[in-house]
Amino acid sequence: QVQLVESGGGLVQPGGSLRLSCAASGFTLDDYAIGWFRQAPGKEREGISCISSGDGSTVYADSVKGRFTISRDNAKNTVYLQMNSLKPEDTAVYYCAAILYYCPIDYYGMEYWGKGTLVTVSA
Repeated sequence: QVQLVESGGGLVQPGGSLRLSCAASGFTLDDYAIGWFRQAPGKEREGISCISSGDGSTVYADSVKGRFTISRDNAKNTVYLQMNSLKPEDTAVYYCAAILYYCPIDYYGMEYWGKGTLVTVSA
């Protein structure tokens, strides 16, 4: 059974850091690009970062560039999102999703999705 499970969310103060994990089971991540998405209350889901298979090339949304870092450990079948300098506007449910090989244009067409982990940035 193909499954993606996010973890690492929680409550953090503005300026703080969190590291999210996306663990895959039922398939190997080696051939998959993994994207991170988030959905804030009352807003549409947005793609914020993606890492491709193979060369591990990465992309970031402007809203997180310079603060978030995506990485992958194929041996652990896990992708991470290191989030630094967190702001209240980063509060959202964070999801990971998978698609074969390369990060898609506009994060469209992801095949597998996790159920999300909540990140709350508040004093």
